[in-house]
Amino acid sequence: MSDPDHRRKARPTMDLDLLIGRLEVTADKPDSKEPGLGSPVSPLMGQIPEGSASSSTTSSSGSSVTGKSTLSVKKPSDSGDSLKKPTDSGDSESVCTKRQVTGNILCSPDSRRNPVKAAATGLVVGQIPATGNVLPSGNIVPSGKVQPSSGKLQNLRGSRSDVLGSGTGNYGHGSVVRGGRAGGGGETMAGASGHINNVEEVKRKGNEEYRKGNMERALVHYERAIAMAPENAACHGNRAAALAGLGRVWEAVRECEEALRIDPTYLRVHQRLASLHLRLGQVENAWKHLCLAGNPPDSNELRRIQTVERHVNQCADARKVGDWKSALREGDAAIAAGAESCPQLFACRAEALLMLHRPEEADAALSSVQNFELSSTSLSLTKFFGMNGNSYLFFVRSQVDMTLGRFDQAVSAIERASQIDPRSSEIAAMANRARNVVRVRAKGNDLFNMGKFIEACVAYGEGLECDPSNPLLYCNRAACRAKLGQWERAIEDCNQALRFRPKYTKAILRRATYNGELEKWAEAVRDYEILRKELPGDSSVAEALFHAQVALKKSRGEDVHNMKFGGEVEAVSGREQFRAAISLPDLNRISGVSVVHFKASSNYQCEQISPFVDALCERYPFVNFLKVDINESPAVANAENVRIVPTFKIYKNGCRVKEMICPTEQVLEYSVRHYSL
Repeated sequence: MSDPDHRRKARPTMDLDLLIGRLEVTADKPDSKEPGLGSPVSPLMGQIPEGSASSSTTSSSGSSVTGKSTLSVKKPSDSGDSLKKPTDSGDSESVCTKRQVTGNILCSPDSRRNPVKAAATGLVVGQIPATGNVLPSGNIVPSGKVQPSSGKLQNLRGSRSDVLGSGTGNYGHGSVVRGGRAGGGGETMAGASGHINNVEEVKRKGNEEYRKGNMERALVHYERAIAMAPENAACHGNRAAALAGLGRVWEAVRECEEALRIDPTYLRVHQRLASLHLRLGQVENAWKHLCLAGNPPDSNELRRIQTVERHVNQCADARKVGDWKSALREGDAAIAAGAESCPQLFACRAEALLMLHRPEEADAALSSVQNFELSSTSLSLTKFFGMNGNSYLFFVRSQVDMTLGRFDQAVSAIERASQIDPRSSEIAAMANRARNVVRVRAKGNDLFNMGKFIEACVAYGEGLECDPSNPLLYCNRAACRAKLGQWERAIEDCNQALRFRPKYTKAILRRATYNGELEKWAEAVRDYEILRKELPGDSSVAEALFHAQVALKKSRGEDVHNMKFGGEVEAVSGREQFRAAISLPDLNRISGVSVVHFKASSNYQCEQISPFVDALCERYPFVNFLKVDINESPAVANAENVRIVPTFKIYKNGCRVKEMICPTEQVLEYSVRHYSL
């Protein structure tokens, strides 16, 4: 073997056959010229160190790759049983005897600079074709691991960007990579490594935001990770967790299902799906995924599912027998136990409230269902109270709309329910009822507008036969009977309407009016007072109440000559006048409330708010509005301890109940309305 100094000498120019001992390949050579030493790929006629085992299989990183190509070496006649070492070789350390060589060439850090030396070290990968122009068929990679040409690179850590064999030449069937791409096929080592590292970094950032509770930011990172690695189950699982934290439960379910498509054995996702299905009230699905999440199941989740299941079953039993109070109680208990995102339970709550004659509350309960996603395959296959999951929601929606007089919406909702679940007899009956009510109600309205009040009464009666609890039909028939002078029967219909809808203001107003026609002033005043609370800004209601109260006082023989309705803000200049104005409620206003505005004519804020006080005086005619100029009436200001203007004080039957210094218009009106009711 040459000494180090000799190895550093300039390499003499010679034929490659002289360096390797005139190796002969058993197959014909397709090319007339073999690649020279300057070629980026060795012709694989390299020398193997002496003493290495001859085998048809070579191992790399614990993996075996078998090849079938054979390299035949012919010994020179003057060398006996062994080849002589070339004396002029600066790179070769030994020569080969006849042996079999198999495997893939592994690219060491020096192999790119000296491919002949790489072959001489025995790092052989891939199958060697039995041809003269011997080229690699596998991937020459820098990790020292065997990588088939058809496989994907996994978790490679390369960082260099230079490429062995990059260019236009065909160096083999696979890719010779160092950090870019070349030849025929696989991913680049550095590109794949950087890609994987980027995905993990994006996931890490998302996890940090998730731990901080920043679900929106975490979701952005997880979605970026999915875009980079769409077949990564962990990325989909993380996105599902963020969506669940944002309350987007059905989206989280779909994301978990996608993660399980990629990895059906992902136990953590099964556990998450069990929790999500519980939130949706789908107990059977929750049981299924909880059992798949681990053995034995988590005890806390097990208890939650059992609790929700018990309340849901009891709610269904109560609904079946018409025990709506129990149905409402059990449904609320199931929601509190963990099914807080179940739209069917909220719909059941609305149905129970409707049957308990609380339609406005039922409508509010259904408004929360609008925030839930309804169109889902798994939901549509789930039965609730014997109906399809989605169809039950539209079934309840139709009932509420019918009670509140939204007939067109009611028909539309029940038709959608029929399309989803055409086999439900309960939905079919509701659909027929809704269509009949809409038809006869339109007929009755037409007859009423034509002045045919008797026929209109009959038409509304037909509608009540289809829907005996519809308050709008009762109220319309009351109007017909009032036109016929049938006051008592009209009041009866109003009572029936209010039985099913106690806050039906139109029925209350009509009943107050009909009681006035019968001079039942106490009943009329009671209804008008209810309306004044429901419609505090309605001047017509306030005026009707005033006249009813005046008539009631007259019927009792009381003095009413000083009673007045509405008017202007009254100016007060003396202490006696001020005390009388706030202490005698019946003298001026029936409500007994006085609002005093302490002002100064030279104050800008007082001038700004004075027009608004005049508007309040017209808006609340039962309130006694007064004004005191502290410069013109200092005695009143001193007696009431007023130092800053504008100051407002509210008195109830002579006693001060509220004081405000420089209030906003919103605060002032709220206080006036609050104390006048």
